[in-house]
Amino acid sequence: MDLDLRKVRYFTAVAEQLHFGRAAESLHIAQPVLSRQIRALEKDLDVRLFERDSHGVRLTAAGRQLLDDARHLLANAAATRRRVLGAAHGPRRLVVGFRAGVVVTGALRAFGAVHPDVEVKARRVEWDDQEQSILDGTVDLAYVRRPIREQGLTLVALFSEARVAMLPTDHRLAGKQELALADLEGEPWLRYSDPRPGDLPIRTVEEKFESVAAGAGITLVPASVAEQYSRPDIAYVPVRDAEPDQVFLARETGRRSPLIAEFARIAQERG
Repeated sequence: MDLDLRKVRYFTAVAEQLHFGRAAESLHIAQPVLSRQIRALEKDLDVRLFERDSHGVRLTAAGRQLLDDARHLLANAAATRRRVLGAAHGPRRLVVGFRAGVVVTGALRAFGAVHPDVEVKARRVEWDDQEQSILDGTVDLAYVRRPIREQGLTLVALFSEARVAMLPTDHRLAGKQELALADLEGEPWLRYSDPRPGDLPIRTVEEKFESVAAGAGITLVPASVAEQYSRPDIAYVPVRDAEPDQVFLARETGRRSPLIAEFARIAQERG
């Protein structure tokens, strides 16, 4: 049995909203049609995907697993379509993702000198979309930082850099020349990828600035971020025993593109 991507797309809409009416509206189809498609998918898979009762709609264990896989499956399908169309019409553009602090100008110019007929663009990615941006084709490859979900990606280590503490300027440690991690014990740390209930996840360096300056907590950032971003209410102090930050070049494992391979070669040569 082959999965019907249309049914999977319908399932994902319901699973994300947990409401058949709103999902049908977002898909621009009638609710009875959507319900029939979900029942057909459950029949195809021989599992129940949703529990429906007076309290609403909930995912079953099978439904939660399908939702995890469906997002990746749909992104891959969309990316495959873009790659096939690109192969048919000839590559004309390369989009390179990068995280805050990473300078890609040199590699972009070096690539452009070899391929003047290719439009090269840079696009910033954040910690929570760096992998998906590559897998769904938003960017062709990207300079990424850990933590990284490596499934479907090929990573090449480029360089590492020291990390520094980001502190408000009135912090008791802001005037130090150097710190150790032990000096920061007991400090409130900002939470990014694993926020507590009610917390808003911090995505960007600009949001880090606001949180640190407001006294919500402290954090460690790569030295390149400290060099490129400055504010009068933020202080950076080196932390001698902090684990270095590693920068990788990531591309989709199954993608075949001479342009991507050429840019990767140039990026590796430049470090």
